[in-house]
Amino acid sequence: MLERAGHVVTDFGTHSTESVDYPPICAAVARAVRDGKAQFGIVMGGSGQGEQIAANKVHGVRAALCNDLYLAEMARSHNNANVLSMGGRVVTFDQAEKILEVFMTTEYEGGRHERRVAQLAEIEQQEGAR
Repeated sequence: MLERAGHVVTDFGTHSTESVDYPPICAAVARAVRDGKAQFGIVMGGSGQGEQIAANKVHGVRAALCNDLYLAEMARSHNNANVLSMGGRVVTFDQAEKILEVFMTTEYEGGRHERRVAQLAEIEQQEGAR
Protein backbone atom coordinates (compact mmCIF):
# COMPACT_ATOMS: atom_id res chain seq x y z
CA MET A 1 0.00 0.00 0.00
CA LEU A 2 2.75 2.46 0.92
CA GLU A 3 4.81 1.68 -2.17
CA ARG A 4 1.71 2.00 -4.39
CA ALA A 5 1.23 5.48 -2.88
CA GLY A 6 4.81 6.40 -3.86
CA HIS A 7 6.51 6.03 -0.49
CA VAL A 8 9.95 4.51 -0.07
CA VAL A 9 9.71 1.58 2.34
CA THR A 10 12.57 0.08 4.31
CA ASP A 11 11.62 -3.26 5.82
CA PHE A 12 13.51 -4.07 9.03
CA GLY A 13 11.99 -7.55 9.33
CA THR A 14 10.85 -10.02 10.24
CA HIS A 15 11.11 -12.26 7.26
CA SER A 16 9.67 -15.50 8.62
CA THR A 17 6.73 -16.77 10.61
CA GLU A 18 9.00 -17.92 13.43
CA SER A 19 8.83 -16.24 16.84
CA VAL A 20 11.29 -13.36 17.05
CA ASP A 21 12.63 -10.99 19.67
CA TYR A 22 11.11 -7.72 18.46
CA PRO A 23 12.89 -5.07 20.63
CA PRO A 24 16.00 -4.73 18.39
CA ILE A 25 13.85 -4.48 15.27
CA CYS A 26 11.59 -1.82 16.79
CA ALA A 27 14.61 0.12 18.05
CA ALA A 28 16.13 0.05 14.55
CA VAL A 29 12.89 1.47 13.09
CA ALA A 30 12.80 4.15 15.78
CA ARG A 31 16.46 5.08 15.19
CA ALA A 32 15.77 5.51 11.48
CA VAL A 33 13.06 8.03 12.36
CA ARG A 34 15.18 9.79 14.98
CA ASP A 35 18.14 10.02 12.61
CA GLY A 36 16.03 11.51 9.81
CA LYS A 37 16.27 8.49 7.52
CA ALA A 38 12.49 8.07 7.66
CA GLN A 39 9.64 10.49 8.22
CA PHE A 40 7.57 7.90 10.10
CA GLY A 41 8.09 4.42 11.45
CA ILE A 42 5.67 1.54 11.71
CA VAL A 43 6.08 -1.35 14.15
CA MET A 44 3.70 -4.25 14.48
CA GLY A 45 3.28 -7.27 16.67
CA GLY A 46 0.50 -9.34 18.14
CA SER A 47 -0.94 -6.54 20.27
CA GLY A 48 1.48 -3.75 19.31
CA GLN A 49 2.13 -2.95 22.97
CA GLY A 50 5.62 -4.36 23.37
CA GLU A 51 6.63 -2.89 20.02
CA GLN A 52 5.47 0.55 21.11
CA ILE A 53 7.39 0.25 24.37
CA ALA A 54 10.56 -0.82 22.55
CA ALA A 55 10.34 2.05 20.04
CA ASN A 56 9.77 4.56 22.84
CA LYS A 57 13.10 3.60 24.43
CA VAL A 58 14.84 5.49 21.61
CA HIS A 59 15.37 9.17 22.44
CA GLY A 60 13.38 11.53 20.26
CA VAL A 61 10.73 8.97 19.37
CA ARG A 62 7.06 9.29 20.24
CA ALA A 63 5.57 5.91 19.38
CA ALA A 64 1.82 5.50 19.71
CA LEU A 65 -0.26 2.34 19.84
CA CYS A 66 -3.14 3.04 17.47
CA ASN A 67 -5.57 0.23 16.91
CA ASP A 68 -8.33 2.54 15.68
CA LEU A 69 -8.74 5.69 13.59
CA TYR A 70 -9.39 8.04 16.51
CA LEU A 71 -6.17 7.08 18.29
CA ALA A 72 -4.19 7.50 15.07
CA GLU A 73 -5.59 11.00 14.58
CA MET A 74 -4.96 12.05 18.18
CA ALA A 75 -1.46 10.56 18.24
CA ARG A 76 -0.45 12.78 15.34
CA SER A 77 -2.51 15.92 15.96
CA HIS A 78 -1.89 16.21 19.72
CA ASN A 79 1.34 14.29 20.39
CA ASN A 80 3.22 14.63 17.10
CA ALA A 81 3.81 10.87 17.20
CA ASN A 82 6.43 9.73 14.70
CA VAL A 83 6.16 5.94 15.08
CA LEU A 84 2.91 4.03 14.65
CA SER A 85 2.42 0.75 16.47
CA MET A 86 -0.42 -1.64 15.64
CA GLY A 87 -1.46 -5.10 16.74
CA GLY A 88 -1.76 -7.68 14.02
CA ARG A 89 -4.08 -9.72 16.22
CA VAL A 90 -6.20 -6.64 16.91
CA VAL A 91 -6.72 -4.94 13.53
CA THR A 92 -7.63 -6.33 10.13
CA PHE A 93 -5.52 -5.60 7.04
CA ASP A 94 -8.19 -3.18 5.81
CA GLN A 95 -8.34 -1.40 9.16
CA ALA A 96 -4.54 -1.24 9.37
CA GLU A 97 -4.40 0.52 5.99
CA LYS A 98 -7.00 3.06 7.13
CA ILE A 99 -5.18 3.66 10.42
CA LEU A 100 -1.91 4.13 8.56
CA GLU A 101 -3.49 6.60 6.15
CA VAL A 102 -4.94 8.68 9.00
CA PHE A 103 -1.63 8.58 10.88
CA MET A 104 0.38 9.73 7.87
CA THR A 105 -2.00 12.45 6.69
CA THR A 106 -2.95 14.04 10.01
CA GLU A 107 -1.02 17.23 10.73
CA TYR A 108 0.35 18.08 14.16
CA GLU A 109 -1.78 20.91 15.60
CA GLY A 110 0.97 22.51 17.66
CA GLY A 111 -0.44 25.31 19.80
CA ARG A 112 -1.25 24.17 23.32
CA HIS A 113 0.18 20.74 22.47
CA GLU A 114 3.67 22.13 21.82
CA ARG A 115 4.17 22.77 25.53
CA ARG A 116 3.27 19.17 26.34
CA VAL A 117 5.44 17.64 23.63
CA ALA A 118 8.31 19.80 24.92
CA GLN A 119 7.65 18.52 28.43
CA LEU A 120 7.87 14.95 27.15
CA ALA A 121 11.26 15.74 25.59
CA GLU A 122 12.41 17.34 28.83
CA ILE A 123 11.47 14.25 30.83
CA GLU A 124 13.30 12.12 28.29
CA GLN A 125 16.44 14.25 28.69
CA GLN A 126 16.25 14.14 32.49
CA GLU A 127 15.89 10.38 32.49
CA GLY A 128 18.74 9.98 30.02
CA ALA A 129 21.06 11.86 32.37
CA ARG A 130 20.56 9.35 35.17
